[in-house]
Amino acid sequence: MRQLKHHESKLLKKHDFLQWKQDAGMREVKVMRRYHIQNRDDYHKYNVLVGRVRHLALRLSALPARDPFRGAREEALLAKLYDMGLLDTGAKMSDVLEKLTVSSFARRRLPVVMVRLKMSESVKQAVTHIEKGEVRVGADQITDPAFSVTRNMEDFVSWVDQSSVKRTIAQYSGQRDDFALL
Repeated sequence: MRQLKHHESKLLKKHDFLQWKQDAGMREVKVMRRYHIQNRDDYHKYNVLVGRVRHLALRLSALPARDPFRGAREEALLAKLYDMGLLDTGAKMSDVLEKLTVSSFARRRLPVVMVRLKMSESVKQAVTHIEKGEVRVGADQITDPAFSVTRNMEDFVSWVDQSSVKRTIAQYSGQRDDFALL
């Protein structure tokens, strides 16, 4: 390797190219690893959604407090975020700014919901089942681990009829149908 010129060495003293400011917390990597987000674009999409919702909340808070339009839009936004499962009941507009994060979007992904419903032991195992096509939500077979599950759809997450897990559960509980063997 050649020796650095004077201006190059001065530049390296001023800037640290190994440690970037935005990577200081490594928050993105932690969230992606915890919720087993395989595609970095999914994380960025969630981040953009959080930013847009926060921006909308700030724009609504700039309206006069007694404005009926503001009240109606705040209620609609909070109801939508509740239905999506991103906020809890009784949330206020200040919660949109404080509690709405990328992690709250990632918690609504199908593999994480499956772990919460005790259908799988780990998020990684749930992702494997989803990619194999062994999971359905309602009548639709889901093969994308990034599928977002709302509060209403949470009750309809189940195994596909041809799933090896469903057959194992039926065998264990003594409910296996011999007709299915044909």
